[in-house]
Amino acid sequence: GNFSFDAYFDTGMLKYLYFTIILCLYVLIILSNVFLIVLICVNRSLHEPMYLFLCSLFVNQLYGSTGLFPFILLQILKDVHTVSFSLCVLQIYWLYSYVQVEIINLTVMSYDRYLSICFPLQYHTRMTHNKIAALITVVWVFPLLKVAVSRYLTVSLQLCGNIIDKIYCNNYSIVKLSCSDTTVNNIFGLINTFISMCVPVMLILYSYMRILKVCFSGSKQTRHKAVSTCTPHLASLINFALGCCFEIVQSRFNMNHVPNMMRIFLSVYFITLQPIFNPMVYGMKMSKIRVKCNHLLCGKRHLDSES
Repeated sequence: GNFSFDAYFDTGMLKYLYFTIILCLYVLIILSNVFLIVLICVNRSLHEPMYLFLCSLFVNQLYGSTGLFPFILLQILKDVHTVSFSLCVLQIYWLYSYVQVEIINLTVMSYDRYLSICFPLQYHTRMTHNKIAALITVVWVFPLLKVAVSRYLTVSLQLCGNIIDKIYCNNYSIVKLSCSDTTVNNIFGLINTFISMCVPVMLILYSYMRILKVCFSGSKQTRHKAVSTCTPHLASLINFALGCCFEIVQSRFNMNHVPNMMRIFLSVYFITLQPIFNPMVYGMKMSKIRVKCNHLLCGKRHLDSES
């Protein structure tokens, strides 16, 4: 059967304005992330662990936003807001795997910063090419397999309704429609949350506690290195954590007292702001990327003006 989305409301001719705004955001996400991926790939000086993990982050943001934006654009233009069961399950898999890859990628990046700042002389012997390949494999393969198990448990539920109170498919919304026993889903959900969120957060906190300890006892140069490379990562982490919190609150609690537009904004924050925010913060704050961007964008004009 089909699911109906209850969060959409009649906007009349304004739907074309909303469509244009969402389309512009999606184009901005594609252009900014693809630009930085290409920049990292074509510049050999950026083929360092930190930038390779960053490249993985940008690829994931393209992956995640593609699971949401085309779907919402189509729903805005439709008069009847429905989706088939199979497409709904695919979207849930797409978005949840995006979240899992993002948090594990950010965890690996914090580990990389920990090695770089706490063990600068041993960094290249500890962060070998094989280790980089293994970490990137874990970043992508582990979440994709884990989310597949979770989706299997959801698909096997017997449903007694088809109204989803959101603008896209959400796992908890499907579980709430179930009239069969959800004990296994709830237990797996708790274990999954601990492994997916609590463990990465603990590893990130440990990495930054060690980094702070080195900064307080280290030289001015060490502190400067830590601030310049860790600030964008922390900003990205906080932004992503906020988005996830908004999504959890939206799913688990009654938000009927919150204006409809605000609820929609909060529910898409984690997939909209992160892919826009990251290219900006890393592009502006990381000196190597900033220099390469300036060289690429301004170099040609500078040469033309000289000739």
